[in-house]
Amino acid sequence: MALCDESRSISWQQLRDNSISLAVEMTDTFGLNADQHIAVLIGNRVEFIETMLAGIIAGLWITPVNTHLNADEICYIVNDSGAKIIFHDSQHAHLIEGCLQDKQQASECINIEAFYSTIYQKNNDENNRRTGSCFPISGPAGGTMLYTSGTTGKPKGVKRNKPDSLGEAIERMQLGGTMFGLEGKGPHLVTGPLYHAAPMLFALYDLLNGAPMVIMSKWNNQMFVDLVVQHGVTTTHLVPTMFVRLLNDEKIAVNQSDFSTLQLVLHGAAPIAKSTKQKMLQWWGNVLVEYWGGTEAGVTTLVTSEQWLEHPGTVGKPLPHFDVFVGDDAGNPIAKSVTNPTNDSDNDHPLEGLLFCRHHQLSQVFEYHHDHKKTQESHPQAYVFCIGDIGYVNDGFVYLSDRQSNMIISGGVNIYPVETEHALLEHEAVADVAVFGVPSDEWGEEVKAAIQLKPGFEPSIEMAEGIIAFTRKKVATYKAPKSIDFESLLPRTPTGKLLVRLLKEKYK
Repeated sequence: MALCDESRSISWQQLRDNSISLAVEMTDTFGLNADQHIAVLIGNRVEFIETMLAGIIAGLWITPVNTHLNADEICYIVNDSGAKIIFHDSQHAHLIEGCLQDKQQASECINIEAFYSTIYQKNNDENNRRTGSCFPISGPAGGTMLYTSGTTGKPKGVKRNKPDSLGEAIERMQLGGTMFGLEGKGPHLVTGPLYHAAPMLFALYDLLNGAPMVIMSKWNNQMFVDLVVQHGVTTTHLVPTMFVRLLNDEKIAVNQSDFSTLQLVLHGAAPIAKSTKQKMLQWWGNVLVEYWGGTEAGVTTLVTSEQWLEHPGTVGKPLPHFDVFVGDDAGNPIAKSVTNPTNDSDNDHPLEGLLFCRHHQLSQVFEYHHDHKKTQESHPQAYVFCIGDIGYVNDGFVYLSDRQSNMIISGGVNIYPVETEHALLEHEAVADVAVFGVPSDEWGEEVKAAIQLKPGFEPSIEMAEGIIAFTRKKVATYKAPKSIDFESLLPRTPTGKLLVRLLKEKYK
């Protein structure tokens, strides 16, 4: 088996044949040329991976589209990307009806259920089986143009630097897998949406190194446990929200669930509370590897479980081809350390500020589609880029404070919500939390917390006061929330990112 989802399984030979045949259809039947664009609106299923591989083989730019967006948002991405074809499944066909009615949209929509079945039938006949001779490894390679999440505005298409040839692209993905520990040793379980960069690319890297891929349609605690045991899963990728859900699931008895086959669990995409990670390490052992990166440049740092235990809270050291430093607006490194004005001790503390990355080989690591100005702003110097994270570097290890866009300025003092969120998550009643700034006549902004309580705890004035008092023991008073709103469920994307703007809108 090479690939399986909840309804279908294919062999390595079938995966090869199907991917090449799809690439032939893209170039011969639809007349697509190298560097043209396609969009993929397909759920977590085998056909998503086949389409991705076919696009890479055919030398196309591929834009996976978030299946949780509404029709207008999807049409915006399709139009902005310039996709000539939208490959979609029946489940999401209704989301592109507007694109078909848009006279400015030249895309052709292909339903994979009908279209692919014809190709599969042809490949079952030896005489019709396509070969890869029309796609030499010296030919052009395809690449991904992923869209940013759009949590603070219109999403932007991101083109990463693309290899010159198909052979180089495959080799780069295989070497990337090896760098992250995805060496094709055993089954890889996809737990997150494949339209998102991390679950999709990590899974492809492992697949290209020889690991069978098992695809979950969507996250479910018990299904995760069952699939790990059933397939003997060795590698996977999770986000912190999934860890929290597993830890809080009373139906999954820690001492009865067998995760002994897991050798590598990559995690990132959102900050993780120290207490959550410590509990996971106690449960699963030292199999967690955390990373920091972004849609724009991919993974920038890595930290093993052992390193994290020695340096709690770090997101790791930069990969060999990166440097990470705190810089000024022009991307120049600034003072290595200053006395921390919020620290009660006199000890020096590493300078906290906007983090920049320097790539050792690439003068421009990525570009924003149709936005040269934003591309230049993100690359203040050749080889240097910034994606808006705030943090510091200590003894070579990188620590994140927050996103620049999330920073609260209260009375002229910078407050980073993640630190307060982590403190709040240590309270026994708090299941999920979002911290953000709301307008204040006196301070400009003040700290607000939106909290989702665990089952068995009820919202009340006394509960809010108790949580605030608890937080003030964990962080400086000015960082603690001035007020708390209780929410039945906090808005998160399927990849675990908080949609803070939806919470903040009511306070404008």
